[in-house]
Amino acid sequence: MKIGVVDVGGGLRGVYAAGVFDYCLDHQVRFGLCIGVSAGSANISAYIGGQNRRNYPFYTEYPFRKEYMSLRNFIFRRSYLDLDYVYGTLSNSGGENPLDYPAIIRSPIELCIVASNAETGEVRYFDKSDMKQDDYSILKASSAIPFVCHPYEVEGVPYYDGALGDPVPVEKAFRMGCDKVVVILSKPKELLRGPGKDL
Repeated sequence: MKIGVVDVGGGLRGVYAAGVFDYCLDHQVRFGLCIGVSAGSANISAYIGGQNRRNYPFYTEYPFRKEYMSLRNFIFRRSYLDLDYVYGTLSNSGGENPLDYPAIIRSPIELCIVASNAETGEVRYFDKSDMKQDDYSILKASSAIPFVCHPYEVEGVPYYDGALGDPVPVEKAFRMGCDKVVVILSKPKELLRGPGKDL
């Protein structure tokens, strides 16, 4: 049976999902497919790489640094949130908190990162073949919130946050062969509430 997990992100609220994945690593809970949207893309990448507790300071420590998010960034870099700092300076192999790219590639777990074409609005699903050592453009693209960040390019195409195109990509998980899908929601009541239904 193939079980997938979808992390829908949610900005700094993604710390909840980071904790869920840390628990999964602690208890050897394995998924066949991980789909990440926005901040969820970073959470699943660390999980696939087996990097227990790596993401915690990205939510609790680094955001207080002016390099991470600040009005200065917005003025000089056109982004309040500097994703080059998050997924470059901090995450590259020589960075303060490197992502274990070789472990991600070796892992049998499938990776799917969701982003939205900034010109057409079409959704794009990236996989491991779109990620390279110290080039985490797909994570930047998936996390680039309009008005907060400028779009990030992958192969010359600008992208924004994946939540614009497919905010809860459960159907994608089933299309990729999953029999069951776990969805991690940062704000479950708000996301699932609709006409005639509630939690």
